[in-house]
Amino acid sequence: MPDLTLLAADLVAVVVLTFALYVPRHRRRDLVVAYLGVNVGVLAVSAALGSGTVGAGLGLGLFGVLSIIRLRSTELAQSEVAYYFSALALGLVGGLGVTSVPLGVGLMALVVAVMAVGDSPRLLRRYRSQTVVLDRAFTSEAALVAHLEELLGARVHAVDVQRLDLVNDTTWVEVRYSLLDGARRPADAASAGAPVLAGVAR
Repeated sequence: MPDLTLLAADLVAVVVLTFALYVPRHRRRDLVVAYLGVNVGVLAVSAALGSGTVGAGLGLGLFGVLSIIRLRSTELAQSEVAYYFSALALGLVGGLGVTSVPLGVGLMALVVAVMAVGDSPRLLRRYRSQTVVLDRAFTSEAALVAHLEELLGARVHAVDVQRLDLVNDTTWVEVRYSLLDGARRPADAASAGAPVLAGVAR
């Protein structure tokens, strides 16, 4: 059976993860419910069923089942997936009770600390990834990169052409780039992940 200290530490950790890290940075209410529900649900199930003999198998099984559920639900951004699995990991560490209290608390603190640093807006803050729709069909990658750099005011690091329509003269491209000093991307007001329609002078 898990120590009550680990159960309390898990609840503290998931509250910090959700309300101190995720909400101020992403502001998505539906995932707040998901993270709290997943964490407490896994904590309760693993605390009820976990023991030193079945703990590892139970943990892997819960990871697998909940991963399938997540993949069949609404698509999440990669950062939101990381929060999802962090909430799941916290619940397993707190509920299985297969570690000592200091080690368990330390692992929970490590998970929260990694998310705090990895999802910090100051980390790689100039780097962006965006789907751009151009009203010109680019068959030359060099011309495409040059046009995107001029359009975005940025240095393009990678392009992935998703659709090239020679009939309607359009190009759909996933572009990864870093902003230059004083530059602002045209999609700042757009929702995350939404394609940007970029007009081109002819």
